[in-house]
Amino acid sequence: MSNAMETGSAARSGAHVEPVQLGIGLSAVIVSVRDKVPYVLSVPHKETGQLSGLPSGPFDPRLHRTFEISLRAFVEEQTALHIGHVEQLYTFGDRDRYSLAKAGEPHMVSVGYLALTRRTPESERLLAQQGARWRPWYDFFPWEDWRGGQPKLLEEIIHPSMAAFCKKPDDDAKAYQELSRKERYQLAFGVGSLKWDEERVLDRYELLYGSGLMFEALRDQQPAAMDHSDLPDLGEGLAHDHRRILATALSRLRAKLKYRPVVFELMPPEFTLTDLQQTVEAISGRHLHKQNFRRLVESEQLVEQTGGTSTATGGRPAALYRFRRDILKERPAPGLRVSLR
Repeated sequence: MSNAMETGSAARSGAHVEPVQLGIGLSAVIVSVRDKVPYVLSVPHKETGQLSGLPSGPFDPRLHRTFEISLRAFVEEQTALHIGHVEQLYTFGDRDRYSLAKAGEPHMVSVGYLALTRRTPESERLLAQQGARWRPWYDFFPWEDWRGGQPKLLEEIIHPSMAAFCKKPDDDAKAYQELSRKERYQLAFGVGSLKWDEERVLDRYELLYGSGLMFEALRDQQPAAMDHSDLPDLGEGLAHDHRRILATALSRLRAKLKYRPVVFELMPPEFTLTDLQQTVEAISGRHLHKQNFRRLVESEQLVEQTGGTSTATGGRPAALYRFRRDILKERPAPGLRVSLR
């Protein structure tokens, strides 16, 4: 469904302009964690052949009363999943960020959503029938996984390329609250005396896109990308602006870990503290100090023992825990305020 809109200046001046046609697209970032790997659900994309994308579709108010109802319908149609709680991430309306629109097509405004789910044998069977599949999210953002130390591609590819980009004519300060391109790069990537901030996923993606290093920048024919004779391997691309939406979801989820108990939506009903720590590490992309993590979880009273044990690791039986739901009544922001190292 498209809407027409005239630019304000032309309307005030009385000049005739062609109306701008707008289309609204809805996209879902559906996240799960298994065996220390964070996954995002992808579906085949009809318009781009082999390139995958997020579950998505156009909003049509003639069919659905709300965005969320429409989104759930798209997800069920494309993946056969019934998702639980979803939250709206952001609205993306920048020009030239939805691939290159063909002549006469509306300008697309994308509304992104985030959902967390647990994988079950039944859901795996349904996904396989629909051609949807879980993809490790670090396949799309390989520089974000620091669990094995700083990724090599940062020193070998990203830092040299960004340093060269920062030396080019810079108009960024006009649009980014007086921050120069170099300052944005230093903040986003923790350069010099600054530390890596795991929450700045979107900032890093935007800089890499703006520098022309990303597949999507070349596909969208961004001028900076046209300057490169060959693009480095910086993860897999996604259809339209879906990798940008995914970066926004990662930023939101990493931040939300610290003030809401969202991690438990990814955990089974019963789990060990090691399972919990590894899930937090998978999302944040950083290792945590084991004893400090356990003291934090227990002191914050986020979990309670079930009385059972697990021998899944083959070692000493480990105590099983569950999320203590009463914490939601006791504190307004019961998250895991962990310190990353």
